[in-house]
Amino acid sequence: MSYLITTDSGCDLPLSLLQEKGIIPLMLSYDIGGVSHRDTMNQKDCHEFYDKMRGGAVPKTSQINPKEFVDFWRPLLARGKPILHISLGSGVSGTWSNGVIAAELLADEIPGAQIHVVDSTLCSTGYGMLALKAAEMRDAGKSAAECAEWLEAHKVEVNTWYTTDELLYLRRSGRCSRASAIIGTALHICPILNLDSGGHLIVQERVRGFDKTIARIHEIIGETLTDTADQTLYICHSDIPEKAREFGEPLKEEFGFRDVYYTYIGTIIGSNCGPGLMAAFYFGKPRTMAGYEEPGIG
Repeated sequence: MSYLITTDSGCDLPLSLLQEKGIIPLMLSYDIGGVSHRDTMNQKDCHEFYDKMRGGAVPKTSQINPKEFVDFWRPLLARGKPILHISLGSGVSGTWSNGVIAAELLADEIPGAQIHVVDSTLCSTGYGMLALKAAEMRDAGKSAAECAEWLEAHKVEVNTWYTTDELLYLRRSGRCSRASAIIGTALHICPILNLDSGGHLIVQERVRGFDKTIARIHEIIGETLTDTADQTLYICHSDIPEKAREFGEPLKEEFGFRDVYYTYIGTIIGSNCGPGLMAAFYFGKPRTMAGYEEPGIG
């Protein structure tokens, strides 16, 4: 390997897949009831985690600080290779900026140290996709600098659409107000969320009824796709595997994706979204700041 690829466990891909691709994750922690737990990236552990949330547990997370990055990267730099790190987007966390600080500290400490820290502008499997792309480019002989340049130019082409019909957990995390959660639940209104080009999580539309929401997401995906024959559609979910497959299989068939990969939203991102959320990730037209015109609720 000409360079090392790192990310963190919020990328919501199985640890086994990252190990297969030669991607090294920094394992994050979350807190429940004053007890700290290390993310395992084992999807079998996710069901128990979400059951705790359904039972009233409110997990908390904190962003990675510069010291944690330094402690993670210092032994890797001993291998004498550049490091390319794909970070959770700066629009939702200060993790990226702390990574930049840590990279500068290590450059001063270790002569010749090279760490490229990419702000993915994405959450969850979105930046997991970029880590997988980086591994593909590394294995094709590209340098760390070439790969970082490509990721910076193309990260805005990763499209993501989220929805849920369980608004309680979005209210707990501050993603929607208490009033919106109460009204939305009473009227069966589901939000369609995505990320703008800067990586800020925004509500694009609100649709009444879960089935209508899924149908609308299908329409939006059709409008934003470019090439599908050579790419994988990624569907991630927070403990609703049956709904996720009912969502993903029609998208694969309708739009001709090469295949579809299902994965859990892990404990780090899941601490903020709770059970019941699912999302689609794919390469398509560049994300923009503009929202879609709201079609109304009917």
